[in-house]
Amino acid sequence: MEWKTEEHPAQLPIRNTVLWKMGMPVMPDDVSRFYRKESTWHRNWKMAFPEQYRERVFIDQATGEMHRADIFTPCGDTLEFQHSPITALEILSREAFYPNLIWILNGEKLKGFRLLKHLPDVDDPKLAEYEFCHSDHLAVVRKADIIAGKLSPRIISFFHPELRGIKMSSQYYSFCWKNPHTAWFSARCRMIIDMGGHFLYEIKKRKQNNGDYAYLKMLSRKAFVEGYG
Repeated sequence: MEWKTEEHPAQLPIRNTVLWKMGMPVMPDDVSRFYRKESTWHRNWKMAFPEQYRERVFIDQATGEMHRADIFTPCGDTLEFQHSPITALEILSREAFYPNLIWILNGEKLKGFRLLKHLPDVDDPKLAEYEFCHSDHLAVVRKADIIAGKLSPRIISFFHPELRGIKMSSQYYSFCWKNPHTAWFSARCRMIIDMGGHFLYEIKKRKQNNGDYAYLKMLSRKAFVEGYG
């Protein structure tokens, strides 16, 4: 899938307006915790982490705006669990506020999102002279054809003799997202899709001349939670 990154002329810089002490944000004493109505999916994710990591509230000292992290770890990582649609402005605002933000999206709420095929390691040196096609079918074109500006470069499947010996990986997958919520094209931080089950899928991008190729890296849910818990 082609990842059409959106550039915003008013890109928000990382703000340094929180009170910090010993490398960590300081919780304001007069801010009480608050909770909004949230889905079972959202709540179950938060319950997977220690109570002291949940619902951490910080104040932007420049604007007075209150930010509440779903999970904020002692190492300074923020996990945001997104069940419902969100605007590009809100995505950028949160990414500007939290230095180390990870988005976890409810994959069951993403219309038209589905896993497709196993991929080879996209960084395999044998694929250095090829670029993946932006389609549901697993195929490549020669990088030289793209650079030369060929309008209809030859499409090569992985059954072709040129690609013989390139093994498929159990860790990487192609995917399609027929009706993407385009606000996510503005995101710069890590994005992980939760499709249910024992595994999570992180959206990764391979830089290409014919457009960034987006693919998924499979992660163990248990290892991910333990890594930040």
